[in-house]
Amino acid sequence: MSRELMVVLIVAIVMFAGVMRARYGHRRRNEAGIEQGAGATAENQRLRDEVKQLRDRLAVLERIAVEKENSLEREIEALRDQR
Repeated sequence: MSRELMVVLIVAIVMFAGVMRARYGHRRRNEAGIEQGAGATAENQRLRDEVKQLRDRLAVLERIAVEKENSLEREIEALRDQR
């Protein structure tokens, strides 16, 4: 068998394995041999909850910033009206 054909076959096998892994959701095992599916799912949920909390906090901060901006604008207009 020629070297070029061997290289092509190796590349084809690796590509096929990658497609099969992506299609059927092959899960890697960590060093202890435990599938990471359940632990990763719990961690993903914890991170989703944390992101939701951060988004809620950001919404509050945005509201405070807008209220202060509107308040400052009203104060400036009130000072202009006093002239």
